Amino acid sequence: MDTLKITTFQAYLFWENIEKNLSNLALRLSAIREKTDLIVLPEMFNTGFTMNVEKCAEKPDGRTMHWMLEMAQQFDCVVSGSLIIEENGHYYNRFVWMTKDGNYIKYDKRHLFGLAKEDQYFTAGTQRVIVELNGWKICPMICYDLRFPVWSRNLNYAYDVLLYVANWPDKRSAHWRSLIPARAIENQAFCIGVNRVGHDGNEIYYSGGSMCISPIGDVVYYKPEYEDLYTFTIYRRDLDETRQNLPFLKDMDEFNLVVRANGENRN
Repeated sequence: MDTLKITTFQAYLFWENIEKNLSNLALRLSAIREKTDLIVLPEMFNTGFTMNVEKCAEKPDGRTMHWMLEMAQQFDCVVSGSLIIEENGHYYNRFVWMTKDGNYIKYDKRHLFGLAKEDQYFTAGTQRVIVELNGWKICPMICYDLRFPVWSRNLNYAYDVLLYVANWPDKRSAHWRSLIPARAIENQAFCIGVNRVGHDGNEIYYSGGSMCISPIGDVVYYKPEYEDLYTFTIYRRDLDETRQNLPFLKDMDEFNLVVRANGENRN
């Protein structure tokens, strides 16, 4: 399709309270009045960014996964976001792409945030993922992944949209505002970042700043500070025109990325 309609929710999250978050998110999403193709929620949208894995983790068939299916069926679209999943004795910060028929695709966060000791509680993912929706190729990433451009490099025009879900603190919001446009421009793709707002249980403040940047670097959507449910449309012609008029991707360096299970990368 020539267009893709995306609804992002820059949400306030209740600390480590799954039921309250799911109830509030369902209530807020009920304000959607137009048909959308994709709903995007923040990182750890059902708990906030926590290392309390024993309390907050769910199995792959847990309450939140069923809730995501309910929302996908209610709005007749894909619902996405990340949550803590426990599987085979390991904990993952897992992005879930849930379709209305109950099939889902997962991406496990590659770059774990050592500053918050995420690497001590979670297992890093080893596979990048590309999903397709209405003819659009979308590459999901999670928060700290934003700082590692090799991981997101658009080799061989692998994707059209680069999608980050995050709990990105206000104290480093200048980095967020710089890196999202950089990823869009260098990869000649739409880049979408969905953050949260409010304080968490560690008194860390999140100021939102969710945005969509076009392949040429124009702002499609940007919202700082406040909770915001917003639907916007991206157009394939903007993607095609940028790549045709400025064919920079063909000149990129070729490389093979070796991903090690212990979290170390080697080019």
